[in-house]
Amino acid sequence: MPLVTTGELVTRAAESRSAVAAFNIITLEHIEAVVAGAESAETPVVLQVSENAVRFRYGRLLPLARAAVAAAERAAVPVALHLDHVQSDDLLRQAPGAGFSSVMYDAARLPYADNLTATRAAADWAHAQGLWIEAELGEVGGKNGEPPLDAHAPGARTDPAQARAFVTDSGVDALAVAIGSSHAMTTRTATLDHDLLKRLGAALDVPLVLHGSSGVPDDELIAAVAGGITKVNVGTALNLAMTGAIRAFLAEHPDAVDSRKYLSAGREAMAGAVARIIGVLAAPGPATA
Repeated sequence: MPLVTTGELVTRAAESRSAVAAFNIITLEHIEAVVAGAESAETPVVLQVSENAVRFRYGRLLPLARAAVAAAERAAVPVALHLDHVQSDDLLRQAPGAGFSSVMYDAARLPYADNLTATRAAADWAHAQGLWIEAELGEVGGKNGEPPLDAHAPGARTDPAQARAFVTDSGVDALAVAIGSSHAMTTRTATLDHDLLKRLGAALDVPLVLHGSSGVPDDELIAAVAGGITKVNVGTALNLAMTGAIRAFLAEHPDAVDSRKYLSAGREAMAGAVARIIGVLAAPGPATA
């Protein structure tokens, strides 16, 4: 079916107090696995391409983007395409022509005033192109090969009052918040600050996004969605599934040389992970008094 927009999927999720899953893709196998997993779950999904993934692909956005668009157009469920963690203005400006309906502009590494100035300029440009834009405030570490952040360090969390001012002054459509998760976690041991999430939800009138979700246990994810998270980003969980399946296949078949054999195992494992995570996000949240 035709591509849908990320904004449309997130708006639907917000209206139903659910969350849309957004999976980071690196290879064609990632794309096929995400679509297959979403089809199995009969649920819309977002395919995300990060600036790091573009760098891995020799700095070329279009080959992976065009593969994602082609897969989305043949999918049995609605699929959106999102450009993730963009720091390069040159890459940002490639988004509309490559099939992306949304971008996450990442200036969170900068001091607050500089983050706001850069994000305001990006939002103005993105909106003029019809793009939905997400930003980040707080520190969700583990990006760009950094070790995972101590998500409990002083100053790492998103401050509700500052977030309200940032959203108002930047004009972004959604905000990724730091509530205890970290990118690139390979263990599911993150503990989220649900009280802070509640205060952020009360302070802001834009959708809230959870990054670093691979390190968050199922019960914490379910509670986060019940608490107002409407977009959940997942990357490392797919790589763990793929790498684990390939390692197991090669251990069992040490003489294997046909890459289709072990890539098939990796793709199938990722598709299973996608369907499982989507199922977790659809689970009923904790009862409220």
